[in-house]
Amino acid sequence: MGTDGNEMKYVLAIDAGTQSIRSVLVDTRGELHDRVKTPIEPYFSKHPGWAEQDPEYYWRVLCETCRVMFEKTSIPCNAIKGVAVTTQRATVINLDREGNPLRPAITWLDQRKAQLGDWPPAALSYILKAIGMWDTVEFAVKECESNWIRQNQPEIWEKTHKYVFLSGFFHHRLTGKYVESIGNSIGYVPFDYKRQQWAKDTDFKWKLFPIEKNKLPALVEPVTIIGNITAKAAGETGIPEGLPVVAAAADKACEVLASGCISPETACLSFGTTATVCTTTKKYVEIVPNFPPYPSAIPGYYNTEVQIFRGFWMISWFKEEFGLQETLAADEKNVAAEALFDDLIKDIPPGSMGLVLQPFWTGGLKSPGPEAKGAIIGFGDVHKRAHLYRAILEGLAYSLKEGLAKTEKRSGTKVKTLRVSGGGSQSNEAMQITADVFGMRAERPRTYETSALGAAIVASVGLGLHPDFETAIAQMTGTGDVFDPIPDNVRIYEQLFEKVYQKMYPALHGIYNDIRDITGYPPK
Repeated sequence: MGTDGNEMKYVLAIDAGTQSIRSVLVDTRGELHDRVKTPIEPYFSKHPGWAEQDPEYYWRVLCETCRVMFEKTSIPCNAIKGVAVTTQRATVINLDREGNPLRPAITWLDQRKAQLGDWPPAALSYILKAIGMWDTVEFAVKECESNWIRQNQPEIWEKTHKYVFLSGFFHHRLTGKYVESIGNSIGYVPFDYKRQQWAKDTDFKWKLFPIEKNKLPALVEPVTIIGNITAKAAGETGIPEGLPVVAAAADKACEVLASGCISPETACLSFGTTATVCTTTKKYVEIVPNFPPYPSAIPGYYNTEVQIFRGFWMISWFKEEFGLQETLAADEKNVAAEALFDDLIKDIPPGSMGLVLQPFWTGGLKSPGPEAKGAIIGFGDVHKRAHLYRAILEGLAYSLKEGLAKTEKRSGTKVKTLRVSGGGSQSNEAMQITADVFGMRAERPRTYETSALGAAIVASVGLGLHPDFETAIAQMTGTGDVFDPIPDNVRIYEQLFEKVYQKMYPALHGIYNDIRDITGYPPK
């Protein structure tokens, strides 16, 4: 029962991330019920650098996850008022006229490159180089998945009826409609991030990403009711037929929302597969010039974002390459291996006895550039696995701190509150290191499932269960554990950050280029 004596109402949140699909019932107080999590294979790879997955596999796992949840829940169906879906970003799918996939989904982890082709013409190329836009344009054209498909699989593109993100694929399977949330529109598509709609016909993005407009889904704001669960979808998923499906937003946007980050004075650090530092703002601000802020889960707002592409994937990397001992012990104790890594480093001092790590296992476009590689300096005969693990956590925190400094400078707003979410935030050691490196109190949201909770918040507003976002956030979110910085640790980290970490990339940049020229990796 609700606190006002009325029957409690619930929303079904479906969260399809990179490594799992979750189904969660969330009440209007933000309490999570009957969670079911199904691990997924993030991708398969037929060629080096490719990362693909069968869209039907995603759908089968979603159906299975929802069916298991509805089989075990004791919550009556009439108390569930709607559904919201949040997914990994920028995973794209080609569908035929019947809504069937024409090829595997290209996931956001894919690294294939399209060719520039005959655009832009020489005269425009000269102008773009003169105004400093050439690198951005070249990067976007090569990274665009639809460009690669058009060039290498023209018969697939010819048959494509709709070109959608994973979220749009799920929306169609659930409602029969090709509708996408503006909050999911993140990728190499002709989207106007400032106006938050498909670009105008005269916008040069249609040259960068030449996708026929009729192949794109309709766009609606978050909180919009897309449609209703069809009889077919109900039979496959166990979700009650007729339930309204509300447009939510991408998993990162939902995570930021559920962390309580609704103004530029509060920053959300995400310790996920990709590590990010985000804020929410009403103002359009490019933290990296020519790279737009993404749509927020709140209509009309933006999320600024600086990301470390591999982020807390590095924890999985460490576990696979160096964590066999903890993995075996965790299996015996029936706990996650990551839980034992905190014990591994609890006696390692701040600064890892001089070991400093730069977490660029995958480069970017600007600082770091595409030539960037990871680096670890300061090795001595005292260093063991534990020092390396702590150096990974410290290096990620340094990089995120650098991102926060860029955000504050470009936005003109000083961040006063730090919220930390994502899988890595469950580590107390990672949280304390974050507080010490940033020199700020680091707060956990009260629930770990922030993406699902964020989707439920959007749905609760869209369904009228809460009158507005301010009310929904006040009633459905809260702060959990708090980690205050330790002054002695802060002093050590300040010096390492300023005198060592910030000098590493400028010092190694030229060497990275030489390595790339000699070895051909990463490819140009």
